[in-house]
Amino acid sequence: MTEHTLDAPASQRPGSLRPPGGDGAPAPPPIATLPPPGPPGFVERFGHRISSFIEHFGHASRMTIGAVAGMWKRPFEVEATMYQFEALGVRSLSIAAITSVFVGMVMAVQFAFGLQRFGGMEYTGRIVGISFTRELAPTLTAVIVGSRIAAGIAAEIGSMAVTEQVDAIRSLGADPLKKLVAPRLLACTFVMPLLCAFALVLGFSGAMLITSIEFNVPSQFFLKTALGTINFRDIYSGMYKTPFYGAIIAIVGCHFGLTTRGGTEGVGTSTTAAVVTTSIAVLVADFFLTKVSFMLWPAMF
Repeated sequence: MTEHTLDAPASQRPGSLRPPGGDGAPAPPPIATLPPPGPPGFVERFGHRISSFIEHFGHASRMTIGAVAGMWKRPFEVEATMYQFEALGVRSLSIAAITSVFVGMVMAVQFAFGLQRFGGMEYTGRIVGISFTRELAPTLTAVIVGSRIAAGIAAEIGSMAVTEQVDAIRSLGADPLKKLVAPRLLACTFVMPLLCAFALVLGFSGAMLITSIEFNVPSQFFLKTALGTINFRDIYSGMYKTPFYGAIIAIVGCHFGLTTRGGTEGVGTSTTAAVVTTSIAVLVADFFLTKVSFMLWPAMF
């Protein structure tokens, strides 16, 4: 090794680990790059869904308890409750009427075509009457009309949440559950039985009309056979579910409205979630309420 090599800087000596032109610090070790994480597995996705469901259920339960407790505190929200009666009930009459009339007509046509092959046309009114009274009128009306009501509630309260109006109500010392949730819960619980009774009458009318036109079944005969088969127990077994449906619809709509985040996009997401959840919750509740009615009143069926 020559004298010139020994006099050279350390970074320029052969075999040196220091970068040339550096300040004498050793070179950093190379950084190991890790592969990006893969998609979550089935167990992780299932656990996330379970935890999300428990979180939503807990929030809805606390909201319901707070709203029910707020109903008994002064001042009573009479004006707001009456407005919700009009907004949730009167404005839903058209969709309830159209749905019930055409469902009754479809049911009558289906049963009439099937029974005509066996010479049992006189049983059309009885089958349509029982099925419409026990299940179709209350449940189908709750699914269709309830989806409309829940979507409206979620959109209205969700817009207030993203524009901080709910926080403004809370900052003024008022209870948002009492102001926003309690009137809608009370109105929807009492409106749904009336809407289902309205749908029941129109469904009978539609079925009676189509059987008279298409199959020459006299309207008097259809009505007589249907009413002769139906009794108060059949009406009660279907109508007692409707207040529960109304409460479910209001709770779901208010819950997704209050938990809305993310501006206008969040309002659309909450509205869609409210419609889907309402339909599923009503159908699940229908099964359990039917089982409860069989267990509590077995002699009725």
